[in-house]
This record gives sequence, structure tokens and C-alpha cells, in this order.
Amino acid sequence: MNKAKKFSVAKVAAVFIRFSMRLKSSDGRPSAPLGSRILTSPDDIFKHNMWDHVQWTEEDRENARQKAEENSTVRLPLNEQGKFVTVACQYWDKFYEIHQDKFFKDRRWLFLEFPELLPSGEKGRRTNTCHGHQQAAIQLCSASSTDTENGKHQRCNPVDHHRNTDTFNFQESCQQAARGTNEAAVDDSVFPGQCASFRILEIGCGVGNSVFPIVNNIKETDSFLYCCDFSPRAIQLVKNHPDYDDSVCHAFVHDICDKMATFPFPPQSLDVILAVFVLSSIHPERLQDIVNHLSAYLKHGGVLLFRDYGRYDFSQLRFKKGRCLSENFYTRGDGTCVYFFTKEEVHDLFSKAGLEEIQNLEDRRLQVNRGKKVVMRRVWMQSKYRKPYPPSTS
Repeated sequence: MNKAKKFSVAKVAAVFIRFSMRLKSSDGRPSAPLGSRILTSPDDIFKHNMWDHVQWTEEDRENARQKAEENSTVRLPLNEQGKFVTVACQYWDKFYEIHQDKFFKDRRWLFLEFPELLPSGEKGRRTNTCHGHQQAAIQLCSASSTDTENGKHQRCNPVDHHRNTDTFNFQESCQQAARGTNEAAVDDSVFPGQCASFRILEIGCGVGNSVFPIVNNIKETDSFLYCCDFSPRAIQLVKNHPDYDDSVCHAFVHDICDKMATFPFPPQSLDVILAVFVLSSIHPERLQDIVNHLSAYLKHGGVLLFRDYGRYDFSQLRFKKGRCLSENFYTRGDGTCVYFFTKEEVHDLFSKAGLEEIQNLEDRRLQVNRGKKVVMRRVWMQSKYRKPYPPSTS
């Protein structure tokens, strides 16, 4: 009995030691395992909605390749493709008009997969020494927001003016909104979040499915979140959310494809850039310039966190003929677009922007509809890339 008791205590102690070491090695942050539910028996497949770390056979890969090749044989005519780039803002704004904030769920998994979103050490301590300056920056931005119809400059809240713009001018209006939003913050000495020691930017934030899990986790830290989207309607929905707090968050209209649009913060001021299911919506030929530009805003040692669709995901294979714009790039029925990445493409994209790989994973899962007895093979990319420090001059 005593031996059994000693063994049990020793086992618990060993587990505790391993757990403590894990916490110590990660600054007390949760690990990022990409899930831990492994399907070991085919008979169990309908017991859960999702299975992690699914291995594909060569036959699975070949079948997927053939399906993608088949649905790409008939492509949309070139003279019809331009609108999916030039009026992309219109399609997404219409999407948010229809679905509001009901389409996507809040991404509560963010901190498991991306613990880098939380500051550590001294950066995690909340200070109020610059609260007055922060409010001044917000007021400066608000003061410059007026109606362009009255001959004044609309800067920080262009949504109301552009809500009723006609279809023909919609994309131009979105770009003007994005540019106007940021003109007031070009002065590096005064900008929202200037006094925070840890700054995050989410691009393509939509209606805030990442924003509010982050906001609710950084309120007691010395952190600040910027979030942008090129849909004025999406940004207005973010600002109308009961959890929106401009003391820790600044939402603004911005088109990352528009080279003339500026951000409301200076270069090399960000600790983290978050890109979750946003780069896939952009034509792949435009991505390198976008990532190059974004990397200029990271501090040395800052990280870019990326999650998006992977090659041969179920959603790619289900496209019908005639929806393909270019290789592995499709348009949906609502006019929004999607690209499907490989690990090699992701690595090239970020490394050519001068970033160093921390993580570059292919997340393969089985998604199960237990009611309809349908199994879907999902493929997502998840990556982390760091901006290196400059070489020492000594």
C-alpha cells in the first residue's frame, strides 16, 4: 500500500515538474499544439466534430489534386475578372451588410495558437502615465473628421458619408475612406497607442472576431491593438460593438492593397501583425508587395502571425467549374475571392520580405458533420515569422 502511495505521489510530482518547466520555458503562456484529438480508429470518426493532425495518403493527395485540376479547367474570362480586384471592397461591404456580425465565430483559439499576442515581462504591466496623450490623439483624429460634402476634410470616421455612395464610385470611396482615416495620424509624435509598450495590428479584421478576444485579454496590460479593414461597414460594426474600447483599440478603414494609404502609426512601431484568413482574399500577384510593406512597420524582433487556407482544402475542391480566376485562386458566388497556399509559397512570401521563419505548419484536420454523416478534409496554413535584428556593428 505504501509503495503504491509513494509511486502515486512520485508520478504526480513528476507531472508537476514537467508542467512547471513547460510554463517556465514559455513565460507562463499556453502551448500551441494545433489540437490534440487524434483519430485512432475509423469506428470513432463520428464521435466528435473535429479530428486533428490527420495524415494524408498518396492516394488522398492525388485525388485532391485531380479535383482541383478539374474545377480549374474552365476559368472565368479575363474581361470579367477585373471587377473582383477593382470593386473587391464593394463585394465585402455587401457581405457584411447581409451577414452583419453573425457569419463568423469569435476566434477564442487565438491565444493557444498565437501566445505571442500577449506581452510578457515588463511589457505586460499596465501604466496610465500617457492616458492623457492617448485621449489627445483620439480627439485629434476625431476633430479632423467632417463631412466632405461641406467642403471639409473627412478623416477618421468616413463610414456615414460613404454608406450611401452609388455602386459606380464604391471602390474609389473605400480608398478615399482609407486614406482619409490615416492622414490625421501621419505625425509620428502623436498617434493612437503611442504610449503603449506593446502594439498589435490586425489586418482585415472584419467585424472583430479576433479583435474582441484580444481586447478582452489585453485590458490589464500595457498593450494597444490597431485593427483595420477596407470595408467601412465592417469597421462601423466593430466600433458599435459593446466591447469596443478606444483606450486599448483603434479601428480604422484601410485598404492594404492601396499603396497611397498610410497607417496611423510610424514604421517599426509594431510588436505583432496578425493576418488571419485575409491574405487569401487578395490576388496572389499582389501579395509580395503587401507583405514587404507590412514588414516595414514591425519592430526588430516583432512577429507576423498568419493563418489561412491551405492547398486542397475541402472548400477548394468543392468549387464548380467556371469559378477559377487563376491557378488555385477562385471567386465565390458573392464575389469575394480566395487563394489556397502551400508551405513553400508561405515561406517564400515572408522570407522575401526579410522575415525569418519561426513556424510554418500545414494544419490538416477532419471536420465532421455528425448529423449528415459527412466528413470534410480541411487544410489550413499556420505560420510565424520574425523580423530579425540588424547585424551588430561591433
